Amino acid sequence: MQKLIRIGLLVVLDAVIINASYIMAYLLRFEFEVDSAQFTLWFSQYANNILPITAIIIISFVFLGIYTSMWRYAGTQELMRVVMACLLGQLLVLAYVSLAQQMVPRSIYIIAGLLMMVMVGGSRILYRILRSLRTPGAFKSMASSFARPSFVPAGIKKVMIIGAGDAGASIIREMKLHPEYGKKAVAVIDDNPAKTGSRINGVKVFGNTEQIRLLARRYQIDEIIVAIPSASRKTIQKIVNECNKTKAKIKILPALIDLINENVSISKLRDVDIEDLLGRDPVKVNLREIAGYLENQIVLVTGGGGSIGSELCRQIASFKPRKLIALDIYENSLYEFENEIKRSFPYLEFESVVASVRDKERLRQIFEKYRPHVVFHAAAHKHVPLMEESPGEALVNNILGSKNVMDLSDEYLVTRFVMISTDKAVKPTNVMGATKRLSEMILQEKSKEDTKTTFSAVRFGNVLGSNGSVIPIFRKQIELGGPVTVTHPEVTRYFMTIPEAVQLVIQTGAMAKGGEIFILDMGEAVKIMDLAENVIRLSGYVPGVDIDIEITGLRPGEKLYEELLLQEEGILETYHEKIFVANPLEGTERLREFLKKDDDFEAEVKKVAKEKEEDIRTWLKGMVPFYNPNGNGETLDGY
Repeated sequence: MQKLIRIGLLVVLDAVIINASYIMAYLLRFEFEVDSAQFTLWFSQYANNILPITAIIIISFVFLGIYTSMWRYAGTQELMRVVMACLLGQLLVLAYVSLAQQMVPRSIYIIAGLLMMVMVGGSRILYRILRSLRTPGAFKSMASSFARPSFVPAGIKKVMIIGAGDAGASIIREMKLHPEYGKKAVAVIDDNPAKTGSRINGVKVFGNTEQIRLLARRYQIDEIIVAIPSASRKTIQKIVNECNKTKAKIKILPALIDLINENVSISKLRDVDIEDLLGRDPVKVNLREIAGYLENQIVLVTGGGGSIGSELCRQIASFKPRKLIALDIYENSLYEFENEIKRSFPYLEFESVVASVRDKERLRQIFEKYRPHVVFHAAAHKHVPLMEESPGEALVNNILGSKNVMDLSDEYLVTRFVMISTDKAVKPTNVMGATKRLSEMILQEKSKEDTKTTFSAVRFGNVLGSNGSVIPIFRKQIELGGPVTVTHPEVTRYFMTIPEAVQLVIQTGAMAKGGEIFILDMGEAVKIMDLAENVIRLSGYVPGVDIDIEITGLRPGEKLYEELLLQEEGILETYHEKIFVANPLEGTERLREFLKKDDDFEAEVKKVAKEKEEDIRTWLKGMVPFYNPNGNGETLDGY
């Protein structure tokens, strides 16, 4: 009801403005000589058609949405709509008067139109100003806007905006319209020198990102908002690194793709994630190509309850497979995930299966029952220190388990098999990496056989947020008050997000021809010490002051750095700019001899798994070229 009353009042106001515009137009046209016969003749024609003229222009206003605009937030777009409505109205009035054969001087329409634009637009802006003055503290806010940028009422957060574009201007405007947010923009930063010294909605643009630290200290900034939704990850990384040198809390607008069809507003702001600091744009995939081999297919994911396996299932589900089976030995995680995916994809035919990849006969039952077309093998023991303590478990699970799934995929004519591998398989210095490298070698040997299955592996680095990865560990340590533990001040790692890793895995399934080890261009390696400091800062603390960082020393089997490629493998480009493939290496003669007799290989692995730890490492060294269990991450001569 209030809305109808408001619209009714606006219509009445506009009717007055319309007729006042015409009256003023006649007076100006005839230089206020109202007694002249010419004025009387022309004005009488207007007076006789006052109702139709008013109605035509009001209808034009309705048609262009003048009465549905939120004039409290009026801006350039609303004023342009007023201009267009006035022009349309005048054209329609001109058409009507011509049909009625009651022509008047054309200058009347031009003058009246201009006056109408000014008065209708001005009435809306005046309404906005009066509305804002009703807000508590408006007068104080207006007064402070003319003061030095550092003058802000008590209890109000001082905000620095990074980005003097439309997004930054929108954020500043919304802060002014909503003092209840308790924020006030006092400085804007932009790398465009042409904008330096100008003002955005009354806030001065001070200069480029190199001045962030200086201005934050000078104006005692409480919060920094990065408002450049079109910026690349590399640019965001650089900006956030500068912001992290201040004590201010950092907020960021989502990427441009996430803001399409949505207005930029304070509600869209989010905390800076560690993903923003990777300095690399996310990998893009060919969705049509992926859908071509997953749609209407039966897909099996081993390790389906884990971090990678569950995300594989989530993304595969969106490609409308005929059936999706998640296999895992851990029933609790599998049960929780089953509930989640059935809520998210109620029409998907999904089944969860509790089984171990070690048990070949149990796996055979599963393959016999479901007859999968595509298999993603994500089941593995992946924790380096734990596998150093239990190398026999790594052998049976990672090597024998992988071979079991490969053999059955071949036997049951699976179309595509994709195995998850790791950068730790390159010149491995630990048992986990060596077992994954041996699994890669078995896969490459398997692909040489007369098989209907396309075998491939995907090798990538550490996954942010996966179970047991460094970021959750850091955050847990921070919650407990520290210290955050880092093994070595120079240790580096490659990182990617879970969704990104899974997209890569699915994409390579479409690209594979057989025997490839796919590698992602993961950008530059990240220093773990820098990562620890950033996580502390993003949690609202100062490294070394609020939360200490403790150096604990490299753990058994751990490298200073990881690599994605053996020098001997070489690298080949694919049609995807971020995906490469390693040239296949010949497996060892010993491995090929074992693989000729499956029973001998299985018996050998099970026998070695029960031996002493040193004997297990010796066996692995004989099977896996470049495995150096005593390595410390330094480059080996000749490799």
